[in-house]
Amino acid sequence: QVQLVESGGGLVQAGDSLRLSCTASGGDFSTYLMAWFRQIPGKERVSIAAISAHSNNIWYIAAVKDRFTISRDNAKSTVDLQMDNLKPEDTAVYYCAASTDELLRPNTKWASWGQGSQVTVSS
Repeated sequence: QVQLVESGGGLVQAGDSLRLSCTASGGDFSTYLMAWFRQIPGKERVSIAAISAHSNNIWYIAAVKDRFTISRDNAKSTVDLQMDNLKPEDTAVYYCAASTDELLRPNTKWASWGQGSQVTVSS
């Protein structure tokens, strides 16, 4: 089972950019569906972007589409989330996750999670 470690969170102003990175170890990264989730206190964790094992399929929720970009480098076992034009409502704890499913589905099971990375966007 793959282990995930995130980096790159922080405090930024509205309109700024931030890049989150997630590094995997202990498994064959190139076989995993990867995703980024975020969670606001008191609310459930929500998937915001996902990328298939060889980047052939990419998904975004409407709230981040055209502002966020998910990408992966299988040689480095990393998945990144480039976040541009950040808004205060993007403030959340961001998690990366790995699944052995091939494609993102409503019932996708997530086998591994990162520790979470706080992103705070001030207005």
